[in-house]
Amino acid sequence: MIRTAVAARRTTGNVFQTRSFAVTALRKNKLPTTNSPIVNKLQFINSVTGSSAQIPTYRVLDGVGKPIEGAELPEIDKAYAHRLYEHMQLLPALDNVLYNVQRQGKISFYMTSHGEEATIIGSAAALANDDEVLGQYREMGVLLWRGFTIDDAMAQCFGNEKDGSGKGRQMPVHFGSPKHHFHTISSPLATQIPQAAGVGYALKRDPQRRSKNIAACFFGEGAASEGDFHAGLMLASTVPSPTLYVCRNNGFAISTPSSEQYYGDGIAARGPGYGIDSIRVDGNDILAVLNVVKEAKRRCLEQGRAVLVEAMSYRVGHHSTSDDSFAYRARAEVEDRKRIDNPLMRFRLFMESRGWWNEEAETELKANIKAEVMKCFKRAEVLKRCELGELFTDVYGGEEPWNIKEQRKELTQLLKKYGQVWEPWRSELSKFKNNGNDLLGSQ
Repeated sequence: MIRTAVAARRTTGNVFQTRSFAVTALRKNKLPTTNSPIVNKLQFINSVTGSSAQIPTYRVLDGVGKPIEGAELPEIDKAYAHRLYEHMQLLPALDNVLYNVQRQGKISFYMTSHGEEATIIGSAAALANDDEVLGQYREMGVLLWRGFTIDDAMAQCFGNEKDGSGKGRQMPVHFGSPKHHFHTISSPLATQIPQAAGVGYALKRDPQRRSKNIAACFFGEGAASEGDFHAGLMLASTVPSPTLYVCRNNGFAISTPSSEQYYGDGIAARGPGYGIDSIRVDGNDILAVLNVVKEAKRRCLEQGRAVLVEAMSYRVGHHSTSDDSFAYRARAEVEDRKRIDNPLMRFRLFMESRGWWNEEAETELKANIKAEVMKCFKRAEVLKRCELGELFTDVYGGEEPWNIKEQRKELTQLLKKYGQVWEPWRSELSKFKNNGNDLLGSQ
């Protein structure tokens, strides 16, 4: 029948050629634009495995800090383990102080990383200090691992004159540091995901960095519901770039549980659709995160394309200081997770089993960290903000444009008119270095 149909169309030019090509392809049991095999049974699939099985979660340590049989431990000694644990403990110490400081009205906003310490510090340790990082807003630990000081963190949150992230012009936790290869955080969800693909592509084009560095992009599973997630992965896949995407699946996008965010098998299941290697890891197991991110970076560099990591954890803290999570989840649930699957306790038990840690060391570490955090806090809260004129600097490179000049002139005129006679302005000006006189003196 097929031969008859083809013969009847021998004189139809392009139609004949198209049909002939289709017949040849069908005889090979393939369609022209794909290697997908032809089947004669109706079958729908709803996972990357073609069955009902879920993507597995990689783990090295069990819930009580014991290595799982057959699991490969990363190369780690006592000193390195101590460094990992000290940074894991520094995060909640800083979080507790700054959260309470916000409640006292001394800073405007804060977000904690309670419950995600292993994901953040494990990823930071697996990356090179000059890999470019594009964070969401719980990645302060990456900066701290790279040498960003407690004073630096406090200065940014208070927006004082020592703030090297943005001279007090960003809201708290919007860290940035060119020195530490950490791109400034912004509030809109997922904007960093396509940007990371561009950063990775730029690294690939740089002869000195193409075989050395990657772009590492962090985001939550809620951000993966944004269109920017798909745009970023598509870009990093089709215009391939060494970009590592780390999704912190902590169970909640503000008040929406993950069970209501997607119907498929989490975030890792989306990677194969873009042709990129993907893996799911226990985000409460710092050694598993170390292994996964190291291997993911190796693949990024070797293949020159993106890799997706989904780190499974649980957000123990509130989403931010603007959130009361007990309005949408039971307090008992949170307390159970703190006790049963605590990333800090899991790694501590591992160190104790090696003879690397004990109760005395734990008490001493916590006391030292708390004392240092409080000392830095007291320094930060009494410092003034940058000079008011800094508001207009560093906005554009090169010659200052006309609109910035006009805005500075307008503010200066308002200062002359209201700065000393209207109490709200007089009060605010007193918080700036030189009380705004740097602008008044420039006119």
